[in-house]
Amino acid sequence: MIWRKLLAGAAALLLASCGEPSPPSTQVERPLLWQIARADGEVEGWLYGTIHALPDGVEWRSPTLQRVIGRADFLVVEVADLKNLAAIGEEFQRAGRSTGHPLLRDRVDPAKVAQLNELTGRTAYSASEFRQIETWAAALMLAQTINNGLESENGVDRALLGDFGNRQVIELEGAAAQFAIFDALAEEDQRVLLDAVIDEAAAGGLTPNAAQVWLSGDVAMLERETQSGMLADPEVRDALLVRRNSEWTDRIAALLADDRRPLVAVGAAHLVGVDGLIALLERKGYRLRRLQ
Repeated sequence: MIWRKLLAGAAALLLASCGEPSPPSTQVERPLLWQIARADGEVEGWLYGTIHALPDGVEWRSPTLQRVIGRADFLVVEVADLKNLAAIGEEFQRAGRSTGHPLLRDRVDPAKVAQLNELTGRTAYSASEFRQIETWAAALMLAQTINNGLESENGVDRALLGDFGNRQVIELEGAAAQFAIFDALAEEDQRVLLDAVIDEAAAGGLTPNAAQVWLSGDVAMLERETQSGMLADPEVRDALLVRRNSEWTDRIAALLADDRRPLVAVGAAHLVGVDGLIALLERKGYRLRRLQ
């Protein structure tokens, strides 16, 4: 599980992006969509699990989702200004560059150096230039070089921003805050990210298919993905998933107290499991019902 096309598409964390794409499915798709209600049954809003990159030609707007989009008063996303790639790039450069780092090959296991060299060879950076790039930032840069057919331009978050037109959009974090989460990781945890990118490149098409997992709405499979790969590391999982979900739940609960009803659209991996938004909102007394 890696964070694909982060710079090309936005600062959205690709918690549900892994593997090589298959041709779009012709069956009815069921990405996670939940209704949020008060204890008395009054509908307060909706929760939709997104994916931040997709292959071309995937149809994911179901009639149920279209009705929810029409009923929602405002949209809540991880990052609101996804089209401002220049600003996102500036934030990345600000957070991801510093001096005095070892060569990138000295930050990985010797057995992975050959695959690392193959990945860095796809970039415009020399070995010495990577010494000015922090390990987490190098991992994200190399992740972009893996040709998996997933395009950030097809990301669901970006499409929903267009669907909401002039309606209000509220972001839970923003690009700078998301890069800061990576930047705050201990060096050993940043190297877990780098190892995960190298491992996926080496695995080729043998890894699970992100788009199909997302489209299926398979909660059990999504939950397994939140406990595997880089997220099997407790510190990385806590920083990238658990703590963020807890903070988001408080923000979402405050927004639900408004008379207006939001559609909260965040990466699908944030919804599932005991640390997911569904469970956390239920602990706050909300009643969640799956619509698809």
